[in-house]
Amino acid sequence: MVKDLPDRFHDLGSFIREQRSTARMSLRRLSELAGISNPYLSQIERGLRKPSAEILQQIARALRISAETLYIQAGILEPQGTDHDLVRSILEDHRISEEQKQALIRIYLSFCRENDWVEDDEAPQSSEHVN
Repeated sequence: MVKDLPDRFHDLGSFIREQRSTARMSLRRLSELAGISNPYLSQIERGLRKPSAEILQQIARALRISAETLYIQAGILEPQGTDHDLVRSILEDHRISEEQKQALIRIYLSFCRENDWVEDDEAPQSSEHVN
């Protein structure tokens, strides 16, 4: 079931706020580092604005998290392959911190890229390469 856009933006805003809180960063500081206005960032965090991919990238860079993670949260990008449920499960797990979630997702996605994950095959390609 796909969430309504306002719900998705509210969830995205909450996620950004949690990341900012985990980084122990004020709204003002994050807005400075991301190069966006304080009121605009506040509206994003409250789910009142739909940020562009570029703005999400700036926020991700300032928070030192993967832009891909924010794109997934915003619905701009679907997680690769059929394992989107794994990324979603990690993001929804309340037993681990946001920092731990981001670390797990980064590691998982790097393994997928390293193993040349092919979406249609539903399995990684062989890692045996002839040099």
